Amino acid sequence: MPTLEFPELADDVIRLRAWRDADADDQLAGLTDPLFVRHSDVPPLDRDKIIRRIAGLDRLREDGSAIYFAIVAANDDTEVLGEVSLSDLDGGTGRGSVGYWLLSAARGRGAATRAVRLLAGWAFTALGLARLELTCGPDNPGSQRVALRSGFRQEGLLRSHQPFKGGRRDSLIFGLLPADLAATAP
Repeated sequence: MPTLEFPELADDVIRLRAWRDADADDQLAGLTDPLFVRHSDVPPLDRDKIIRRIAGLDRLREDGSAIYFAIVAANDDTEVLGEVSLSDLDGGTGRGSVGYWLLSAARGRGAATRAVRLLAGWAFTALGLARLELTCGPDNPGSQRVALRSGFRQEGLLRSHQPFKGGRRDSLIFGLLPADLAATAP
């Protein structure tokens, strides 16, 4: 896919924007949060690695393979709430994968659901994707709730789906089609 440009995606509660180096401490807090660490397989991080991650995310956007957004408050774009991403973009099949995480103080306020819905609407209309996928561990009820509230449908269990903390992990797979998103509009 061609270079992805950051769109204006916002509602009355949140806004999605590019990550900035100034957000490094917030990103580090999110990616080292005990709940995030329990459900992901991210290597140990420090501020320097986060700065390199932010630069690397921009390269993925430039090559058209992924786009990562900081989720911020609609009225204060320095108040970082978390991240939402669209990765594994495949224009040939019209598919992409959605991911997200929130800082602990932002959980339980609907920010992830809002962010996923904004991102999905853009992916279907501007990018012309036909399907979005999302996977999470069977032991991650918070992520499952976000998926379902965003309109995704659980489609199955992928056994021994991916390497995880020295072993392998099963994943639940969820799918979202444009009609699913429209049917669950708030």
